[in-house]
Amino acid sequence: QVQLVESGGGLVQAGDSLRVSCAASGGTFSNYHMGWFRQAPGKEREFVAAISWDGFLQYYADSVKGRFTISRDSAKNTVYLQMNTLKPEDTAVYYCAARGRAYRLSSSTYREYHYDYWGQGTQVTVSS
Repeated sequence: QVQLVESGGGLVQAGDSLRVSCAASGGTFSNYHMGWFRQAPGKEREFVAAISWDGFLQYYADSVKGRFTISRDSAKNTVYLQMNTLKPEDTAVYYCAARGRAYRLSSSTYREYHYDYWGQGTQVTVSS
C-alpha cells in the first residue's frame, strides 16, 4: 500500500506560478500511475492531470491544458504539478492519487473511483 504526502501549496497572485509535489512511500513508485485532483469550496473534487507509470502518457483537464504540467521523478518517488498563469478559479485543495499500473490509464480514467490511494491535500489559493 502506498502513502502519499502533498506539499508546496500556498498563497499566490493571479498570473504567478507554483509547483506542488507529492511524495510516495510504502510501495514501488513505478507500480502506479499518478494523478492530481482538486476540490474548491462548495464544489466536487475534479480531475486535473494524470501521468502513466513510466511518464510516457499525460492527460489534462481542459481547464488547465497549456498552463499546468504533470511530471514524475522515479529517483525521488515524487510526482509534481507545475502550475503557471494561475487564476483565482484555480483556488482549491490539490490532492494526488495513485492508480495501479495493472490497470489502464487513458483519457477516460479521470474519475475518483479510478484511483485507489489518496493524499491529504495541499491548499492553493490564488488572489486576484
